[in-house]
Amino acid sequence: MRTVLYTALALVAFAANSVLCRIALRHDTIDAATFSTVRLTAGAVTLLVLSAWTRQPALQARSSRSSWKSAGMLFLYAVPFSFAYTRLSTGSGALILFGCVQMTMMVSALLSGERPHPLQWFGLTLALAGLVYLVLPGLEAPSFVGAALMVLAGFSWGVYSLRGRSAANPLQQTTDNFLRTVPLVLAVSLLARSQFHVQRAGILLAIASGALASALGYVVWYAALRGLTATRAAAVQLVVPILAALGGVVFLAETISARLVLSAVMVLGGIALTLIGRERLLHTAVAHEP
Repeated sequence: MRTVLYTALALVAFAANSVLCRIALRHDTIDAATFSTVRLTAGAVTLLVLSAWTRQPALQARSSRSSWKSAGMLFLYAVPFSFAYTRLSTGSGALILFGCVQMTMMVSALLSGERPHPLQWFGLTLALAGLVYLVLPGLEAPSFVGAALMVLAGFSWGVYSLRGRSAANPLQQTTDNFLRTVPLVLAVSLLARSQFHVQRAGILLAIASGALASALGYVVWYAALRGLTATRAAAVQLVVPILAALGGVVFLAETISARLVLSAVMVLGGIALTLIGRERLLHTAVAHEP
């Protein structure tokens, strides 16, 4: 029950990131650069407090080069994510993000020498086709620039996740990464100062996104992972774009187009088939063990 609870809370938090960002930017309560800066700074402060509470050092004894690479991937996720949501609906943004994250991980497995099951090839092709269909020109197509930014965010988050899979201390490493992003996002805010505008509501939404949906969401997710296999952890994330789309309907009165529904079926279905194929490969490997 503890794993179920942690998993549910983490998935809601991941979807909430899209909803909170979209609310803040659609209502023009804050600019995208400032949202990113406040979000990551709030996340860093929250993680520092948690690290102090658990009596862990804020910065890990890792190579500075490795730490900055992970922080760079986190930065390349968070900033394009915010700018993308100035042009995308909540549901389409979450679907593109999630689809690219999962496909990045799948491609990484293939490049590492994993021999895929035929279902994995079919699933990957179907998911990619779903994303292509979503962004094809048409009346219901999302902004091309917004979609491109979200693709970058998804790729970066996928790489960031891959780099953190073997973390001995996830809280410590995440705190380290968030802290290192703060000067980077401050630089972006400085470069985009001509677009600066902020209201109290925008600040509060960015803080909620950083402190609750991001920092605490990641901590809860790492706790949930202790009771989940890798395949199950990937599978349960299939609900995140759905939750985000429903959040857009409830809190922003967004409509769910037929194109988005069909794309979601293709992308999420393709990812599900890939996970099923991976599970079958694992069972086959275990069955052939001496």
